[in-house]
Amino acid sequence: GAISAANSLSDIYAMGARPIFALNVVGFPTNRLPISVLESILHGALDKASEAGIPIIGGHTVDDLEPKFGLAVSGIVSPDKIIRNTGAQAGDVLILTKPIGTGIISTALKQGAVNEETVQPVIKSMCTLNKEAGDVMRQFNIHAATDVTGFGLLGHLLGMMKASKTRAVVHWQKVPFFPEVLELVTAGIVPGGTKSNFEYTSPFVEYPEELSNALKMMLNDAQTSGGLLISLPVTAEQDFIKEMNNKGIMTAVSIGEVAES
Repeated sequence: GAISAANSLSDIYAMGARPIFALNVVGFPTNRLPISVLESILHGALDKASEAGIPIIGGHTVDDLEPKFGLAVSGIVSPDKIIRNTGAQAGDVLILTKPIGTGIISTALKQGAVNEETVQPVIKSMCTLNKEAGDVMRQFNIHAATDVTGFGLLGHLLGMMKASKTRAVVHWQKVPFFPEVLELVTAGIVPGGTKSNFEYTSPFVEYPEELSNALKMMLNDAQTSGGLLISLPVTAEQDFIKEMNNKGIMTAVSIGEVAES
């Protein structure tokens, strides 16, 4: 519930907005799972909404074959302050605020292929709101931003570059990954969504010859409640990362730059 709530709130923060309230959206198999499971999910979401400073004012519930949960979140922002995934400019630096690999590790968890020590930092990251990162963004001249979720790092970056009519150079060595992600992919643990992302982005990406197939998959890993991907002037890079660090976001790193298309 907490992870779903953080994921749902992320779009609001990515646009430079502030959430104001949310609605629960639930599908639940009442004949297959005890109602206590739903209670736990709703409690997790409520705790995360409280952390975001918003109420959950109701919602909709349907009987379904498998449990599904999310929030429909409403936010507010001045029209002249909206941060979109368009507007990236040649010369900008690209900042990523969370490590990559939640999809691969979640799949490994379902298969019983990872231990608690590996999983806990990933759960903590997915439960972490992008609120503080959004607060920092509003202090700078951000040209474009998006949250990194189901389409993966390269999928969301591709969407930003297409919308901005630019291209990006990603220094893959600088992209932060959770521990053991490479080992898991090498062992063949790759989510279906990650494979689909790779197929979608491949026609638009020039990979260096030395890059392994495993690393290509990792760069396309379908994320849940990932970080923000931000395009801003290179002159603001150091101040931006410093302010992120001041807010307790120690994982924000520069992973590349924007170039002419």
